[in-house]
Amino acid sequence: MSALVGVLALQGDVQEHMTALGRAGARALAVKTRGELDRVDGLVIPGGESTTVMKLLSRFGLDDAIVARVRAGMPLWGTCMGMIVAANDVAGLDQPTLRLIDITVRRNAFGRQNESAEVPLSIPVLGEQPFPAIFIRAPWIERVGPGVEVLATYEGHGVMVRAANVLATSFHPELTGDSRVHRYFLEMLGAVGMDTSAA
Repeated sequence: MSALVGVLALQGDVQEHMTALGRAGARALAVKTRGELDRVDGLVIPGGESTTVMKLLSRFGLDDAIVARVRAGMPLWGTCMGMIVAANDVAGLDQPTLRLIDITVRRNAFGRQNESAEVPLSIPVLGEQPFPAIFIRAPWIERVGPGVEVLATYEGHGVMVRAANVLATSFHPELTGDSRVHRYFLEMLGAVGMDTSAA
């Protein structure tokens, strides 16, 4: 049976991620409760507004539950706002995060909504063909800690990183017809329970 991937359904591009996961060969479940979180093999945190989502995660008792699952090996992928939520800290702001990947991010670093853009992004782990990366009020990565692999950069800043079972992207793969990043995340699910120290 194909993997069951949760998409945190508190805000953001939930349906778009669920559709993209289906195209990539996974079953998808909208996650709003602890019970739904317990059912999934991996979790996607989509775009949205990071301070609002952190408050909702705390209100619904999902923040500690997500941290526990990820530390136990569950793969997690944060896109745009999801990268901010997963990061260790946010540059210039005293903002709570889940602290699941050792990076420092800067919010809205690539500009406001009207400065959004699609760029052909080189992501070697996905093959030679550039990925059509859509940046919408996107964060960038200002600091990368030990154990974090930078998979793609744009304008001199990291925009796709991985540390063991945690993946983060500044851009929105779910808004394209290209399933390669979703398939890459599904490949990470296949490594659950295996030694990821060299990942």
